Amino acid sequence: MDANNPGNSLLGVRLPDHAVNRLRGLVGIARTHLVISLAAIVALILAASVAWWMFGSSAAVSYVTAPVTRGTVARAATATGSVNPVLTITVGSYVSGVIQEIDCDFNTRVKKGQLCAKIDARPYQTIVEQNQASVATAKAQLLKDQANLAYTEIDEKRYAGLIAKDAASRDSYDIAVNALNQARAQVAVDQATIGERHAELDAATVSLGYTNIVAPVDGIVVSRNVTMGQTVAASFQTPTLFLIATDLSKMEVDTNVSESDVGGVRVGNKARFTVEAYPDKTFEGVVTQVRQAPQTVQNVVTYDVVATVPNPQLLLMPGMTATVRVITAERDDVLRAPDQALRYVPGGLSASSSEQAGATPSQLWVLRDGRPMRVAVTTGLDDDSYTEIVGGDIKEGERVIVSERTGSSTKAAAARPAMRFP
Repeated sequence: MDANNPGNSLLGVRLPDHAVNRLRGLVGIARTHLVISLAAIVALILAASVAWWMFGSSAAVSYVTAPVTRGTVARAATATGSVNPVLTITVGSYVSGVIQEIDCDFNTRVKKGQLCAKIDARPYQTIVEQNQASVATAKAQLLKDQANLAYTEIDEKRYAGLIAKDAASRDSYDIAVNALNQARAQVAVDQATIGERHAELDAATVSLGYTNIVAPVDGIVVSRNVTMGQTVAASFQTPTLFLIATDLSKMEVDTNVSESDVGGVRVGNKARFTVEAYPDKTFEGVVTQVRQAPQTVQNVVTYDVVATVPNPQLLLMPGMTATVRVITAERDDVLRAPDQALRYVPGGLSASSSEQAGATPSQLWVLRDGRPMRVAVTTGLDDDSYTEIVGGDIKEGERVIVSERTGSSTKAAAARPAMRFP
């Protein structure tokens, strides 16, 4: 045996080099066939498992169903808004001054003309007294000038008699006539001055009257913005002292409806809404206004829709946030099916395969005698929860399939393979 090349011997027998190479090739081929055989066996096992899951477990499929019912289908536009009184009166101050007295507070029921607050009237009373004195002065001046007028009339008559007898010069008579005319004009000026002084007195009296802040209507005070001793300034803008709601038994909801939904909103539509204070109670009203003025916030255009709602129990308060559904279309006492049933496709069929199978977008799968059967239907109004069924071989009370369930876990229809069609 050659010690330098032990790989060329077998059991102590030396083999030629070409024999050794051939033997190695045979071993490699056998090894490759073994790997391919093992891979084929594994693939067959996996294929058998998938086939068993797809077809062998079909008996374990159960269906979740819902009944076809008769009821109301209502399409609505959803929006948020705030609750406000139908008419709110802003009570301000025409004059400036210090609040000397407050007789109305929050929730005070007031009558028209009732005193709510009083501004210090002394500065305005002083102005009234000054104007009264001016009127008296103007009247005294009128009496004085009227007396002068009477004298000039007598003087003019005297000179006229003298002129007739040629006992006085013409110039003296002309002077007497001029004095008479000036006296008459002065009396007219005095009368106008008296009227001007009376107007100033009336204005001062009005300002004095504005120191009494009174309720302009019957209602309830919902806001008070002043306190005792506070100074209000009405120089540039009328300050708001009180807000009075005329009637809280009728409220309105101001909502912002998006431009995509406002096209279906009409005056007279029903409006249902809830507020956070009463989450389990639904209030109902009627749309009374769809205002044309757009409101744009961050490139989102909305329109103000106003709904009026009765509030006899005074549960709704001004400023509450309301979640509103404006009913744009409604059908009462109609046959309806859940929207989920109309979207159901059995066995995970894709949209393309369902079209090839002859399915239409308006179809229901009804469980009859334990087997799902496809029923073509004609649909009407859809409110995103229920769809109106206006035609088709479907009856009230029949159970339609909404999803599938395998074993203990629920699977959507798209998770299941294709199944047989009736």
